[in-house]
Amino acid sequence: MGAIQAPASDGITLREMTAADLAAAHELTGELRWSHRPTDWEQAFRHGEGLVAERDGQIVGTGLRWRWGPRHATIGLVVVAPACRGRRIGHRLMTALLEGLEQHAVLLHATADGRGLYERLGFVRIGEVRQHQGIAKPTPPIALDAGWRLRPATEASLPTLRALDADARGMPRDALIDELFRDAEATVVLDHDDHACGFAMLRRFGRGHTIGPVVAPDAQGAKALIAHLSGLNAGRFTRIDIDFDSGLAEWLETLGLLRVDAPTTMLRGTPLAQPDGGPRLYGIVTQAFG
Repeated sequence: MGAIQAPASDGITLREMTAADLAAAHELTGELRWSHRPTDWEQAFRHGEGLVAERDGQIVGTGLRWRWGPRHATIGLVVVAPACRGRRIGHRLMTALLEGLEQHAVLLHATADGRGLYERLGFVRIGEVRQHQGIAKPTPPIALDAGWRLRPATEASLPTLRALDADARGMPRDALIDELFRDAEATVVLDHDDHACGFAMLRRFGRGHTIGPVVAPDAQGAKALIAHLSGLNAGRFTRIDIDFDSGLAEWLETLGLLRVDAPTTMLRGTPLAQPDGGPRLYGIVTQAFG
């Protein structure tokens, strides 16, 4: 990640994150009542690069970035301990995380508190995510038109899942999709005339399970994928983070998944390329990964 800036006059220093820091990083997000498990932190660290801010040997801030190919990146898990806010730690972490990403399109999801900082660093609003969660209700399947069907994904589906995700998100994330597939409790594919047009995963995350990513050609296909997985998880805590413009918010509430948060999607750099008429990302992996 390059050289880390010199210690600030307030005694706070930045250094690269190591696996030994993950327990303290998890405690930090727990202090903010974020739902990440140690396993979630380990997965995030496996695919990215991180920084920690320290004061007197104690971790008081974190931030991670993930490079997806030569032109795209995401940033997330930018956290500052409540007792240390107002010291520009977040700004220092973000400045260091952005080093070397000048030629990348960088995506992140901002809380209301963080949006001003990101705007000052050149990020612009491109959308909004709606976080929905709750105890999933038993869900009837969504009727599909002739020629459309859902089927379980298999190992042989992986090249198709990677391609669909890359087209929908606008960046290649092969290693991440492979790991998510291996760990998912269920992955379902949406076919049209035996051609895969979308998919969705049900995975352990945070307080329970999450549905995501969700890739589909249209809202009806997304509903079919989500309803299937939500039904499988009926009676258990379920979360999904959707693109607000998807129009799925009110429908999700009928499944018992109520809106609890609305982070802002922000981008610095060239807009992500998405082909006209191609698959769309209706549900993200996580707010950190995008």
